[in-house]
Amino acid sequence: MRDQVWWITGASSGIGAALARALGARGAKLILSGRNVAALEAVAADSGTETLVLPFEATDYAAIPALADQAWAWQGRIDGLVNNAGISQRSLAIDTGFAVYQQIIAVDLLAPIALTQALLPRMVGAGGGQIIAISSVAGIAGVPLRSAYSAAKHGIIGYHDSVRAENEHLGLKVLVVAPGSVRTNVSRNALNADGSTRGESDAAIENGLSPDDTAAQILAAADAGTRELVVAVGAEAAIAALRRSDPDALFDRMNAMVRAGYAQQMKTGQEN
Repeated sequence: MRDQVWWITGASSGIGAALARALGARGAKLILSGRNVAALEAVAADSGTETLVLPFEATDYAAIPALADQAWAWQGRIDGLVNNAGISQRSLAIDTGFAVYQQIIAVDLLAPIALTQALLPRMVGAGGGQIIAISSVAGIAGVPLRSAYSAAKHGIIGYHDSVRAENEHLGLKVLVVAPGSVRTNVSRNALNADGSTRGESDAAIENGLSPDDTAAQILAAADAGTRELVVAVGAEAAIAALRRSDPDALFDRMNAMVRAGYAQQMKTGQEN
């Protein structure tokens, strides 16, 4: 990936920042996007490579074509796109306002579609490249307290699978990644039922994989030409596997979790 140009959204922290460090170590040139300019600049300084900090609001869809122009013009090409930006949720569907669904789907699904659509003709026209889309185990299986997040992340898988099917023979590789718990701010930044920010983490997240280890697995999969990667261990890996091998067993397990008080445990930080 030396001298390739990679555009990473959600690059200010977590998996996005870890991928920036890992790609920088390989000698790639980076376009870093998100909303927090200071954090993006810190990641750029830490990446050890040539960078363009390109902050934008993910849901400002009208601005995306011009941003794509600017990103492409920086080096005259883009070899890789990482669709990583997103927000999660921690609330029961029965309690959750429709505005929460609108916000999460706008950020987690429509924004990466808008950006990919702006770049896709150019990437294919230039001979292809690589797209890495960060979905979730919750994008493979609908799990409690994440109905909006699961809906958006299922959509990420479906959209990118279609893009792969249509363009792989034209040189475009697509890797969809479904992480389980990774030690990021995803839970702190998650939305409650009323749209407020949760402000605290989960035990599962705090005990999850490190962002750097996750990034290493993602780039190894990209090197190998892998099309889908589940980055999870234990129960979370089992959830992804069961959804495809024995969905009824998974549905029974999810139902049992909720009946055993999973939602209440999440509120008190005692989930396991």
